[in-house]
Amino acid sequence: KYVVNFSMTINENFDFALTNSSSLKYQEYKKTLENSINSFYSSVPAYLPQSVNVTGFRLGSVVADFSIQTTSLDLNLTSVNKDLASSLTLQGFNVSDTGFSQSVKDGLYANRSSIIYPGTNLTLTCNSPTNNKLTWTLNGQPLHETSAILPLNNVSSNNSGQYACNTTVNSMPYVIWQVVTIEAHPKIQVTTDKTVKCEERDIPLKCCVQKIYQLEWGPDVTCSSNSRVSDPQTGCILCNYTLKQNDCQNIEQEKHITCQVQNPISGGTTLHYDPGSITIIATSKDFTCFDDIFGVGNIGDQKKGDCTGDMVGYQVAQCNSSTYWNPIENYCVLRLFQNLKDTAENLQVGSIPQFLANVSSSAITELTNIIDSPQTVLKIVDILQIISSLSQTISINKPIMEDFLKTTDVIGSEGARDTWVHLSTKNTTQNASSVLLNSTVNIALRLTDESFPIKTNFSSLDKTSITAPFSKTFGVHSTTQINIPVTSAQTSLTVIISSALNNILPVRNLTYNDSSQTGTIINGDVAVVETNSTINNISLSFKINDTMLGNPQCVFWNFKLLNGIGGWDSTGCQLKSLQNETEIVTCECSHTTSFSILMSPFTPDKDLAIILDYITYIGVAISLGCLVLCLLIEIIIWKSVTRNDTSYMRHVSIVNIAVSLLIADICFIIGAAVVKQGEGPCSTATFFMHFFYLALFFWMLLSALLLLYRTFMVFSRMTKGAMMAIAFTIGYGAPLIIAVVTVASTAGRHGYIQKNYNCWLNWSQTKALLAFVIPALTIVALNFLVLIVVLFKILRRGANASIQPDEKHPLVVIARCVAILTPLFGLTWGFGIGTLVSSNRGIHIVFAFLNSLQGFFILVFGILLDSKVREALAGTFSLRNLSSNRTRSTSGGPPSSGGFPFFQRLRQR
Repeated sequence: KYVVNFSMTINENFDFALTNSSSLKYQEYKKTLENSINSFYSSVPAYLPQSVNVTGFRLGSVVADFSIQTTSLDLNLTSVNKDLASSLTLQGFNVSDTGFSQSVKDGLYANRSSIIYPGTNLTLTCNSPTNNKLTWTLNGQPLHETSAILPLNNVSSNNSGQYACNTTVNSMPYVIWQVVTIEAHPKIQVTTDKTVKCEERDIPLKCCVQKIYQLEWGPDVTCSSNSRVSDPQTGCILCNYTLKQNDCQNIEQEKHITCQVQNPISGGTTLHYDPGSITIIATSKDFTCFDDIFGVGNIGDQKKGDCTGDMVGYQVAQCNSSTYWNPIENYCVLRLFQNLKDTAENLQVGSIPQFLANVSSSAITELTNIIDSPQTVLKIVDILQIISSLSQTISINKPIMEDFLKTTDVIGSEGARDTWVHLSTKNTTQNASSVLLNSTVNIALRLTDESFPIKTNFSSLDKTSITAPFSKTFGVHSTTQINIPVTSAQTSLTVIISSALNNILPVRNLTYNDSSQTGTIINGDVAVVETNSTINNISLSFKINDTMLGNPQCVFWNFKLLNGIGGWDSTGCQLKSLQNETEIVTCECSHTTSFSILMSPFTPDKDLAIILDYITYIGVAISLGCLVLCLLIEIIIWKSVTRNDTSYMRHVSIVNIAVSLLIADICFIIGAAVVKQGEGPCSTATFFMHFFYLALFFWMLLSALLLLYRTFMVFSRMTKGAMMAIAFTIGYGAPLIIAVVTVASTAGRHGYIQKNYNCWLNWSQTKALLAFVIPALTIVALNFLVLIVVLFKILRRGANASIQPDEKHPLVVIARCVAILTPLFGLTWGFGIGTLVSSNRGIHIVFAFLNSLQGFFILVFGILLDSKVREALAGTFSLRNLSSNRTRSTSGGPPSSGGFPFFQRLRQR
């Protein structure tokens, strides 16, 4: 009994589901082929019935390997294979009668389990059972060699692939094949060259290479004791090079240090590779800047330095006048993804599933390190591009596509938004986002014909077959509806809905090709729509992310725009009437590709903008002046108006209200100036605005609580110190807690501030704005409640008699301030919220007017309308005039008495 191995070529795109023995497709193919082969081979005398076994499928279109058991090796299968091919063709398998061959696996190179290093001289031997003519192929492509020996000298990773020796036995093709893998050439990464101070010290050195190689320091390296360390996990060796001051104090010392691969033996040959080299210059000259990473330098010098942590590459810094190196460029990549990129460059198509699964899991694990590293993001884009390119000869199944989308989710997460803005504004990397989108589209086009859905954290994919009319909602959170009214026939539809691509793709277009333009943002998911036939009418309804934005534009990504960089284009797309819809934008387009909507804040027209600018500039100037005047007046009259506890606390409150608004307005101006400078400065301005605007409202609340306390607790007295402690705890402590909690709860999602167009709390993503709106409106409601309760108390018979005379006036002033300022502040911010969601001219003008004059209102209603304040001011200035008049009367005669009655009357008012 003999076991004979065969292979059958099925002319169709290879589906990786056929590599999984538990998949439905694998089992269906295996069952159908085994039944058909057994049925036709039963007519062959030497064949043992039911002995056929399909052992697997591999690339080369689709190659099905199977074995049969026979009683003889003398087989003539030409005729039966022709009939078998015809039968399989009728069952849907595209099989030619010449697509059968006897197959021998791993028969070309004996030491198949050993590593084949680059530079090896390799010999493949074809041990054919006959002397018939033979040919050689590599990955299906013919080679020139026709003898039984195929010499491969000085091999490199480019020589990797499936080699096959082809001949005939018994008039049937006979193939001996083997997959040969040659490792990549060693890429030695060493510490950057540097110039250091001449002093007794150890200089840390590092040398790394792929893990399959072993490294060693050159014989001329002197390492301090116990500093020669090898780390097999990273493929690095370490050394603390000992620098001796005596060797360099009189003359500059230049030391060349080598790191080399321990020469491996491969194919019986000892291999040699170029070493890595580090140059250390030790000098006794004086320099402005010095550290262990960049060495020494003078002002303006730029030097390369090593990357920190487990990263490879280098960073560039410039020496500044503060004697520090200021990093200006970073080309550091996580070592893990540099190694994966090196592997991808020599990746075989059959290794895509396992390799991409490794990339995906590594990306998820290293997410926090990836999103802040532009160069690592670029490496992942390169990896995905390579995989997408390799996939063009095969069919992609669900697991591969899912791993691809998971990896895209990582580099397109919210935390990576600033990294993509950085990449999109640099000339050398501004097309990276377009490359990634193109790779995503191309690999999606290679999906198998079966229908299936995929959902990841930020992306969804649906592959389905449709007939018109078609309408369905797609997306992880069902955010995009697609309507196709007409198709020519049954059509294959692939839809990818991704919020990750929102962060990846810039907002550039033909009009504004600056990727960092503020104001306009992608305000809906990006929808990739691909079909296998032409569709001239498609409708997409997007659920918008930020309802505070307007001016929607229906756009698609044009890969050819801006000289191939890519950008958003509106050609062939138009906006349908919004009518009363505020959360859905519908676009109609005459083609299929990658769509989304661009939106910007509600922007007033040009004339209104000029009016608002004048109101704001003049009003804010008046407001700031009024607040400063408030504080000056309080300084001047403080002693004369704070003679009892109630008056004292009333003026403490008004001073803190003025200070809070003054600082908040200054932060508002700063926020407007830094809105285009990134998230950091804008977040800082927003934090202080949030804190001090809240403080203003909490001090208003304290004024109301003081009024309530003094009205009801007439005979109870709290010490001034206790009242101050409570006041400052509530006035600043509560706002600080709210502001800090808001930052902490939203910072991880990068949802603290509004994106791109305003330094203020985020609404659309995290609803952080509620951390201001809820406390402010709650205080407004409480203050009105206090006023009602106090008014009811005062109107009761005899209530006024219970209030001490010296406290009656400050309580009336507090009540008036609370009654007037509370609705003014509440109305101001009510209209402020309105400006974010409406372009109504009246709302914008009213908010600009009220907001810019809050300081004026505090001066008038909190200070000038208080008769005691006016009396104190009049008394202060009258005393100064009196002192001046007395001086003049001493030298020039008796003073006139006409002035005294005037000042007395003024003080009595």
